[in-house]
Amino acid sequence: MNENIDEKYMKMAIKLAKKGAGAVNPNPMVGAVVVQNGKIIGTGYHKYFGGPHAEVYALNEASKNFKDLSDATIYVTLEPCSHYGKTPPCAEKIVKMGLKRCVIGSSDPNPKVAGKGVQILKNAGIEVTENILKEECDKINQVFFKCILTKLPYLFLKCAITLDGKIATKTGNSKWITNEIARKKVQFYRNKFMGIMVGINTVLADNPRLTARIEDGINPYRIIIDPHLKTEKNNNVIKENIDEKTIIITSHNNENSEKQLDFFENNKVKFIFLNGTKFRFKEILEKIGKLGIDSVLLEGGQSLISQAFEEDVVDAGEIFIANKILGDTEGKSFIAGFDKENMNEAIILKNVKYNVYGENVGMEFLQKSYN
Repeated sequence: MNENIDEKYMKMAIKLAKKGAGAVNPNPMVGAVVVQNGKIIGTGYHKYFGGPHAEVYALNEASKNFKDLSDATIYVTLEPCSHYGKTPPCAEKIVKMGLKRCVIGSSDPNPKVAGKGVQILKNAGIEVTENILKEECDKINQVFFKCILTKLPYLFLKCAITLDGKIATKTGNSKWITNEIARKKVQFYRNKFMGIMVGINTVLADNPRLTARIEDGINPYRIIIDPHLKTEKNNNVIKENIDEKTIIITSHNNENSEKQLDFFENNKVKFIFLNGTKFRFKEILEKIGKLGIDSVLLEGGQSLISQAFEEDVVDAGEIFIANKILGDTEGKSFIAGFDKENMNEAIILKNVKYNVYGENVGMEFLQKSYN
């Protein structure tokens, strides 16, 4: 089979898979394309958590068009599942439908699958080709891969800064640093990741809603790092907690306090209690992961961003840079507290690519890769 033909259809499957962003968590995004005699006869993608997998949509469409699929090839971005979960095994459905060939992008590190799907196909005499556009297929499921391999949520950093690295003026004013085009990308991220995290200073200074203002968007869990429980009743994350997605991470010292019980009983706020008042990021992520949250968008502020880099827990991110300069030494920098004497001690952002938003620029980076 011509390698370029395989890549052509896999690219289509990747494009389909991305349509599931924000709706399938904590499942992976998957796309599938069925081709027979050089024609696409079925397509599909995983649309929502608990719903049919991509292969099911593609194969059902293909079977409506053709009764005989013995010359058909299915292109799928992730190894077909081999176990019974919320849906039956896709590998068995491919076998049952009698396809000739299966082309796979990424292997599935989930121990319930991990090569078993491929083996089912091979045992049935189906030709299997693996690792087609593997890097591109792996990229769309970094969240899923990290959760499966480490049991920790994926941490994606987002911050907006002036050209001189400020997130606010010395008076605390921060609206707006970037333009509307860049801010639309932020809403995409808020929909894509299951959780959004800010520190208490951001809540008190900006009173954010931390919602996904995007068509058909799904609001993230709002995670507030608030060791001393300074969040107030009139803060938007409390008074607008209609979806019951606000989570406050605070000290055990505040457990069963009048304010904590009031928020819990009357505002339906969830709590995570930790020892002390200086929390380690890994411990925070472990607790969040146990709630079934597979990814977190870290939006600030300065102390949380600095701590995340210091503890080396940032997986990826995008720093939005505005065409503005404050030039004020008292303005608030997005990161601080490090003592670097030599340039070779600097934190290096890896795998950088640049996105242009009108007159603003986004520096998108990938610090860690999984699978």
